[in-house]
Amino acid sequence: MTRRSLFILFGPALLAGSLAFLLPASPSSEAEGSEGGPDLTVQLTVTPVLPERVVLERELSGRVAAYRRVEIRPQIGGLILDRKVDEGMRVAAGDVLFRIDPAPFDADLRAAEAALTRAEAVAAQARRMLDRSDTLLAKNVVSPEKHDAARNDLVLAAADLAEARAVVQRRRLDLDFATLRSPIDGYVASGLADIGGLATPGGEKPLAVVQDLEKVFVDLQVPAAGLDAILLASEAGLGPVRIMADRDGAEPMAGQLRSSDVIVDPGTGNASVRVEVANPDLALLPGMYVRARLPRGVAEDALLVPEDAVLRRGDGMAQVVVVSDQTKATRRDVRLGDRIGTRILVTSGLMPGERVAIRGQDRVPDGTTLQVTPVAADDLPALPHP
Repeated sequence: MTRRSLFILFGPALLAGSLAFLLPASPSSEAEGSEGGPDLTVQLTVTPVLPERVVLERELSGRVAAYRRVEIRPQIGGLILDRKVDEGMRVAAGDVLFRIDPAPFDADLRAAEAALTRAEAVAAQARRMLDRSDTLLAKNVVSPEKHDAARNDLVLAAADLAEARAVVQRRRLDLDFATLRSPIDGYVASGLADIGGLATPGGEKPLAVVQDLEKVFVDLQVPAAGLDAILLASEAGLGPVRIMADRDGAEPMAGQLRSSDVIVDPGTGNASVRVEVANPDLALLPGMYVRARLPRGVAEDALLVPEDAVLRRGDGMAQVVVVSDQTKATRRDVRLGDRIGTRILVTSGLMPGERVAIRGQDRVPDGTTLQVTPVAADDLPALPHP
């Protein structure tokens, strides 16, 4: 048994405002149908294309970077006696991360404090000697030269005292540096130094890295030709930047454009743009690849058709099937623009209010116009079982 044509029946939950039409069978199919084959037709479902305001977006790829990243490096050298954190742990600002052996620095501090005590005593003695010299000079008992020498001794003693105080302050700082603390709230990255290791000032590798991930940056490369449109759209508040993580089931995250580079890379012709994204659940991690959709403008009277409505000619030209008020179905060449979700912007070839076929349009032959008959979905015949 041969079939006259393919029959496609869709459920009642179609697009709002859509209509169903029946395309006539071809003459050759009618001859076959008279031999006892089923009289099948094609359902054509259409929907009106109405103008609407849409925000145009540009999709770019980028990498995630930590909002703040701090390398913990020692300012003094010594043996690491203790490590208070592990990889991946969350720390608060001021939390202790490492302790370096404080014994050498404690001894240096004690020596500096002793030198300070000695300098204070010398300065006090020089002050008394100058006061005595002032009294004797008034009675012409001491020569001016000896009085000047006493004054000079006091100046030198005061300088030695100031130096001793500075040394004590420096030794106290060294002792404080033996305890390394986190300067920010964040998460400890991998690559921690181990207990028993040697902390060396100026070393190539930090003892630890702390990253603030409650917010993150997404760094994007934008072609210079499209940078102005993106910046103007951000200033106009057309909407947030949408970040799509490259993970199954990940929901888009809203971001805000924060900065753009003022230099264009001469090799690629791109400028760097940075987007700030709230990241309370740590859905975005540094180094992760993501896609970002940035608003770049507004189309006030855009005509959008479902992507399923678009056909392609042999040369790649886009077409849609338009059903006129006289219920005639015709293929028409159109030009397409941006993809907006599951719909495509039509830039030319359609007029507002025209009806476009969204189901069954591939059965309309190219270059011909067919008369179609509107029917109710309940009046369509059921698809026979094979």
